[in-house]
Amino acid sequence: MKRPLPIRRYLKRFQTLDLPHIFTDVLVVGSGLAGLAAALEASRHGKVLVVTKGALDDCNTSYAQGGIAAALSPADSVEDHVRDTLEAGGGLCRDEVVRYCVEEGAEAVKHLMSLGCRFDTEANGEPAFTREGGHSRARVLHARGDQTGSEIERAMVDSVQRAENVRCLTNTFALDLLTKGGACVGALIWDANRRVQAVWARAVILATGGCGRVFRETTNPETATGDGIAMAFRAGAALMDMEFIQFHPTTLYLAGASRALITEAVRGEGGILRDKTGARFMEGLHPLADLAPRDIVSRSILKRMRETQDTQVYLDVTHLPADRIRQRFPYLAQLCDAFEIDFARDPIPVRPTAHYFVGGVASDLTTRTTLARLFACGEASCTTLHGANRLASNSLLESLVFGRRAGLEAGFSLRGQEPIPHPELIEHTFKERHPLAPLDLEDLENSLRATMWYHAGVERDAKGLYDTLRQVRAWMRYALDRELDDPHGWEIQNLLTIALVVVRQALLRQESRGVHFRTDFPDRDDAKWRRHMQITLDELLAEGDV
Repeated sequence: MKRPLPIRRYLKRFQTLDLPHIFTDVLVVGSGLAGLAAALEASRHGKVLVVTKGALDDCNTSYAQGGIAAALSPADSVEDHVRDTLEAGGGLCRDEVVRYCVEEGAEAVKHLMSLGCRFDTEANGEPAFTREGGHSRARVLHARGDQTGSEIERAMVDSVQRAENVRCLTNTFALDLLTKGGACVGALIWDANRRVQAVWARAVILATGGCGRVFRETTNPETATGDGIAMAFRAGAALMDMEFIQFHPTTLYLAGASRALITEAVRGEGGILRDKTGARFMEGLHPLADLAPRDIVSRSILKRMRETQDTQVYLDVTHLPADRIRQRFPYLAQLCDAFEIDFARDPIPVRPTAHYFVGGVASDLTTRTTLARLFACGEASCTTLHGANRLASNSLLESLVFGRRAGLEAGFSLRGQEPIPHPELIEHTFKERHPLAPLDLEDLENSLRATMWYHAGVERDAKGLYDTLRQVRAWMRYALDRELDDPHGWEIQNLLTIALVVVRQALLRQESRGVHFRTDFPDRDDAKWRRHMQITLDELLAEGDV
């Protein structure tokens, strides 16, 4: 019988009674839009502690370019936004979740404005809306052109720093959740002084973002390593829809350049995708052509790359006024200038890149997870809002709406709760199996990310997924039972855990739907697979060889 993988994180032998303790009503892990929205709402009900592994604004929210979708325009409606979201979601969106998010979204965006977020406006002072892929209307609000996320995060950080009931710990890594009696009661953290502390909380909200760094090619910052999702999994919470990962069709593809996202709004303003011969290739493939949903555009780009034997396609804005592009998309203009691309004359080389985790910690309409007292929101969660494919600019809306809901529900959960008792003795024993064999963390990370990119990326098949599953299991056997003592090592252990679940679930779903495309099962199969798949640690361990 094979030895089970040591998937549960173990630290050095310790007793929590010997650790420094922090007590709070609500612990929020993560400081993007979802986490800060949750913290502000929860602070109306009790003391809140926000823990984040970098600076407060070091998160995916800050990098969001396109904008936030909301049915605020007189030419738009809730019904249209709901319909577009359901259509993009490939039959897996839950109607009640979509309707709740869209209906609450308008008021939530107005609340965001009241906190000081300044969206771009037209000459008459009315909000400026743009259109992105999959949207039938121009309903995407933006700020400072293509720097919407940065502006939203600025407003949220300012608000949190002014809140009396919120305390923030930056440069603090959350190691694992603490559980007792089938409920989440806090977390272990590693603070800026390199010491482990126990945080005891009456409610815990996970808002740690996604896991884009599990792929070699990604738009995500280095912080996106799936820490919260992996922690929840180890603690016993169910994960859902982990096979669905969205790849953004247009990221800059140049040697030496980071995979910088080029917002879909560029195509919404008239940008055109062409191949190396200059031919348009999206026309005739989808009624929305260049503004088709992201999964269709990404696969179409890969197909055209193979047909033309090229490593990229090209985003053409040469027919648009250059001054308009500079004003509307300042980040894109700066990016092109940095790499000496004259976008007024030359097309911009682009290709698909890993962007957004559709799956995550299974959570319901109230953001409750399958683990008592644990809530999840934002990209770390899976509310089923996005189904099998996220509609552009619905992610910031989800973070705002469900972040506020998580804070509200966590606050309500405090009512009638007894204060957290003095913690009982908790001991973790650890015996390292490879104390003398060095582990090259950089090499392991690079190997994992490359393997996931090639075999669990935009297109997948059984052979590649099986090979990847075997390889990830092999790496886990000697990497997860080591006593590591720095965030990079813990991040790699989290990446390995997430990779295992993603590949396993991708193997199970023998169809193509939304962002999950199997070349060996290219058709959508509603009869067998129009359903969500959940997985827990106990179920994984019960398989015997993992």
